[in-house]
Amino acid sequence: MIRKTLVFISASLLCISPLPAQSASVDQRVESLIHQMTLEEKLGQLIQYTASQPDVRGLAAKGGVGCVFNSGGAAQTNALQRAAVEESRLKIPLLFAHDVIHGYRTIFPIPLGIASTWDPSAAELAARIAAKEASASGIRWTFAPMVDIARDPRWGRVAEGAGEDPYLGSAMAAAYVRGFQADSFLACAKHFAAYGAAEAGRDYNSVDMSERMLRQVYLPPFKAAVDAGVRTIMTGFDSLNAVPATANDHLLKEILRGEWNFRGFVDSDYHAIGQLIDHAVAATPQEAALKAIRAGVDMDMFDATYLTLAAAVREGRLSESVIDASVRRILRAKFDLGLFERPYADEQRERSVLLAKEHVDAARRIAQESIVVLRNQGALLPLSKNAGTIAVIGPLADSKADMLGSWYAFGKPEEAISVLEGIRAKTTQIAYAKGDDIAAAVTTAQKSDVVVLAVGEEGKMTGEASSRAFLDLPGNQQQLLEAIVATQRPVVLVVMSGRPLTISWAAANVPAIVWPWFPGSQGGHAIADILFGDVNPSGKLPITIPRSVGQIPIYYAHLPTGRPEDPAIKYTSKYIDSRNDPLYPFGYGLSYTRFEYSDLRVSGLTVSADVLNAGERDGDEIVQLYVRQLVASVSRPVKELKGFRRITLAAGEKRRVEFTITKNDLQFWLDHGWTVEPGTFKVWIGPNSVEGLEGTFEVK
Repeated sequence: MIRKTLVFISASLLCISPLPAQSASVDQRVESLIHQMTLEEKLGQLIQYTASQPDVRGLAAKGGVGCVFNSGGAAQTNALQRAAVEESRLKIPLLFAHDVIHGYRTIFPIPLGIASTWDPSAAELAARIAAKEASASGIRWTFAPMVDIARDPRWGRVAEGAGEDPYLGSAMAAAYVRGFQADSFLACAKHFAAYGAAEAGRDYNSVDMSERMLRQVYLPPFKAAVDAGVRTIMTGFDSLNAVPATANDHLLKEILRGEWNFRGFVDSDYHAIGQLIDHAVAATPQEAALKAIRAGVDMDMFDATYLTLAAAVREGRLSESVIDASVRRILRAKFDLGLFERPYADEQRERSVLLAKEHVDAARRIAQESIVVLRNQGALLPLSKNAGTIAVIGPLADSKADMLGSWYAFGKPEEAISVLEGIRAKTTQIAYAKGDDIAAAVTTAQKSDVVVLAVGEEGKMTGEASSRAFLDLPGNQQQLLEAIVATQRPVVLVVMSGRPLTISWAAANVPAIVWPWFPGSQGGHAIADILFGDVNPSGKLPITIPRSVGQIPIYYAHLPTGRPEDPAIKYTSKYIDSRNDPLYPFGYGLSYTRFEYSDLRVSGLTVSADVLNAGERDGDEIVQLYVRQLVASVSRPVKELKGFRRITLAAGEKRRVEFTITKNDLQFWLDHGWTVEPGTFKVWIGPNSVEGLEGTFEVK
């Protein structure tokens, strides 16, 4: 044990990074437009319709719509834009938006997969490429990144985020914002807030949590997005402590605009304002609209509930200045994007930008980094390209669509590379069986030297409205797995999914398990690159994989209990039919080389350790720093991630990896503010959340 003393000097706890001040000319142009606008034209700017809604072109020509989402490329966006710019009275351009979640035409791994890279630069690059392709099609705003922390994998939208941890989630949130907004494009951090904690993992469900939990776990990625300059925020479908997020003054006024000084605009989710009636906090559409706009929601997605505000203003129930404030924020965004000067997309450029070679190459590299190897008993992997016949079996082995996952924008399944295609690009000694006929699949396996079995969820089983009560392999895949393992051929299990699945049987009976999530349009090549060792795996889990659904919610940063698990004592916190620990912990992932940690040192605010590549292959390691305060005025988590480094080491190379602990790393929410309390802290540097070198330091 290493003990050192740290002394902190008080500093301001609130870090505010407002957007750059608008130029005077833009302010003047915005105010001039607002002065000319009728009340109905103002409300039009606050409403977004889908491209498929009836007479959206006619509404645009009358100045009755501010944003259109889900349009289909440059030709369609230009046609609608002409109606607004050439026919409407004030010539205010439309803002076009789309769910560009993990790629536009070139599809990257799902965000949970990108989080498995532990590489913010990968997230930034994927977002920049997605924004470039979307912009070429006339889209200038994405409803991404989703920065919700999710600790319940039953929730389908876990696929869209960075997993369970606020530190990793914050790093990824900031990276996505930087990437999306690199060149005249708007990002949207969603869903504000705590939507990822939906009760029972059931989408759209309510959330009830303490202010401490909200501040320490669920808000940090949003704060990171705001600090990175995100220009828009989307509210959640959930109610937080009985107040729907779309009408939540505490979230939108007190925290977002008050404490964080957010200067962009706030968007509702799809029909969320009208659904305030279903939440039972409004009796009429107008009452719902009043609650939302008073709370700070600037733009109304889809349901046009805000049209009822015209009567509210004329009846004296709402000041027109409230509407003006929202219109002002939206017009400023349009000016900043250059839409008034350049409203149209270049249809020739669109064809050259989509699926550009450098985009496709990046998709493959990022997919390679995102793949997590969970088990490699007997060094079965990497496979030899000359090891005899490889049986490629399973319902996802040759499924192109399921490589893309959910929310794949304008990606085309026919352009994706399946697992089978990726393996065929490496070797011709292949036998294939889909696996729907288990007997035929067994015969194929028996005639082969090794089996690659591709199973998991279909892409449509994850994402919005895709909660699951059971997380087993779907359909008859477990039967297929057991039948293939019974052939006694070496089996490499490739599990594709948008969430952790319960694969305890496989973990005990299959020698090699590879988890590529949904790896995107180049996923088949990336998986084959890993399987055959052309790329050394480096992905690490951004979320815990449970042994069973009964353990959920399960996450590494839990609080201590007065009766911690003790198998020898009945009255301790444990199950009578399962172990407490997860199947695979947060931060876990294997390499084809071996990394050794040694010589932990704590000096002042600096914690460091040596990392040695003790194997025979070059490789990347993700070095992780965890901290715990042993005694405080409230219980603190048993371990919290407070730093990570992705490093590349040649075979035999040793490097010292150093972290600096800051005040922000040690603070927690107490009463009504952030504080750091003196005391003893443990610190770990290691390869995941359960292994590592351990030391201590003190704060006085």
